[in-house]
Amino acid sequence: MRSAEHIDMKNRIPFLCALFPLILSGCSDPIESKSSVNIDNWFDERYEEELQFSPIELSFLGRKDQNDRLDSMTFESFIEHLEWKGRTVEMLKSLFDYEALTDQQQLSVDVWVYQYEQMLKSKDFFLNGLTFDQMNGLQSFLPTFLINFHQVDSETDLLAYVSRIEDVETRVNEALEIAKQSSANGAITPVFALDGVIEQSKAIITGRPFQNDDRDSDIWADFKAEMSALEKANLIDSSRAKEMQINGEKALKEKFMPAYEKIIAWAELEKDKAPEISTGVGGQPNGKAYYEHRLAMQTTTQLTAEEIHEIGLAEIKRLRGDMLAIMDEVGFEGSLQDFFQEVRTGEWNYYPDDDSGRQQYIDDATKAIDNIASSLPDYFGLLPKAELVVKRVERFRERDGAAQHYYPGTPDGTRPGTYYAHLSDMTAMPKNQLEVIAYHEGLPGHHMQISIAQELKDIPKFRTQAGFTAYSEGWALYSEALATEIPGTYQDPYNRFGQLTSEIWRAIRLVVDTGLHSKGWTEQEAIDFFMENSPEPLESVVSEIQRYIVMPGQATSYKIGMLKIQELRKRAEESLGEKFSLKTFHDKILGGGALPLPLLEKVIDRWIERTLSG
Repeated sequence: MRSAEHIDMKNRIPFLCALFPLILSGCSDPIESKSSVNIDNWFDERYEEELQFSPIELSFLGRKDQNDRLDSMTFESFIEHLEWKGRTVEMLKSLFDYEALTDQQQLSVDVWVYQYEQMLKSKDFFLNGLTFDQMNGLQSFLPTFLINFHQVDSETDLLAYVSRIEDVETRVNEALEIAKQSSANGAITPVFALDGVIEQSKAIITGRPFQNDDRDSDIWADFKAEMSALEKANLIDSSRAKEMQINGEKALKEKFMPAYEKIIAWAELEKDKAPEISTGVGGQPNGKAYYEHRLAMQTTTQLTAEEIHEIGLAEIKRLRGDMLAIMDEVGFEGSLQDFFQEVRTGEWNYYPDDDSGRQQYIDDATKAIDNIASSLPDYFGLLPKAELVVKRVERFRERDGAAQHYYPGTPDGTRPGTYYAHLSDMTAMPKNQLEVIAYHEGLPGHHMQISIAQELKDIPKFRTQAGFTAYSEGWALYSEALATEIPGTYQDPYNRFGQLTSEIWRAIRLVVDTGLHSKGWTEQEAIDFFMENSPEPLESVVSEIQRYIVMPGQATSYKIGMLKIQELRKRAEESLGEKFSLKTFHDKILGGGALPLPLLEKVIDRWIERTLSG
């Protein structure tokens, strides 16, 4: 679907997130005494220790510590990290008097403890999630990571690239062992997900050096480009370049390719277990408890599946009314379903399905972001410094009708934030939704929120990288609606209809996700409900529903987060009256990094109270 699907710090490795918040490997015990001078320094020291668990996370941050390794995928590594985190929580409580801390310091304690508690709760559900599916898994993550995030500036970095390629075999073997255990535990992967895994895996090992082909595979092309850049910069000579090419080719053929062949073989065998009719996790052993855990993790609330379902139905009813108003404004005669069909199938609403159309999409998305950027100082005091680029998804992981997404840049700005678009099928990319997606992915959405968080200087570093889906996706969805208040946006009524389409789609998610995983809806029932309430093309709707099946609860976080931010804004406006400043409200939302929704509410309530008393 043409959406805005941010990948934040903890969602950058989707396979890991499907199992637990963060899998990391190896770290020393924290050593501390009561002579600590400052709790923020203590957090920075602990965070530095925590980062050493994850070579992958270090690379995401633009660092090169351990950049010849990949993260361990084992349960033992998870437990090692969990126990370390538990010891830090005990130390935190013994070293510092919570009541004597400042507001921000208390908030840091709350976030650190919250992260540990969520991690601890996930332990019991380690085998409930799917290890490989069409959305997540090492099969797509590893080449994406190596191509986009393994930085090569020296011969040492290129050697590390080879080492990481070699390490793929070990990490895939670990992941496959988890997949087999999960399957035996009742977490059965649907056929469509297995087909996606097979298709992606085959695409990754198609081309040179894996076969005699007329083109290079994506990862081989990237490796050679990095090697060539070093040679052109005179950092390696031609003989060393040839030697490195031989080493890279050997690693890909002898370690990388066999690992992918194992993934394909496992997925083919697993098809025999898959049910004919796909549904949610409710039928799994411990499935009800697992889904409740997923909802709590994703929404950071205690809302039940039934409560979320009813919220979704109410929001759909409200938004359908707004859609009818747009339909009347443009003078369309017929039912709302007829209007859906007009928007869904009208040639006027699509770019050419060729390279020129793809480039036009990227150009227009960039223009929309540049346009709104000029007005943001009127609505925000905090603004991002990091650059943003719009790019097409790499061929091996591009899927027709799949969701757009965002990858953060590095905190030091050496790598810009990137809005990725799936452009393989332009008939699944309606023009009237381009603008709303640009605001969600770019400004004032994900790029703005995450960049500001990474650039904050007055909070511990771990909070600048913390990720809570309800907050980050809630903010991005709030940003789509906020843009309606900013001059020069959604000037075409069909683009305003696109904004409503995007919002109702998130409301639909509340209904179909809970329907699938709590009420026993089938895949087809969920598809039918979606099509009744949205002008989305069928191929996009199918892609969306299949995503919800393999990622229980994740899709509910967007609307729940947005509604909370809107609720807090309304509370502040009504409580403060003439003292209310929208710019200050936004800075309070963004100025502490990502937070669980109850802690965000605490921040805003405290601001309201102090503004009134001041």
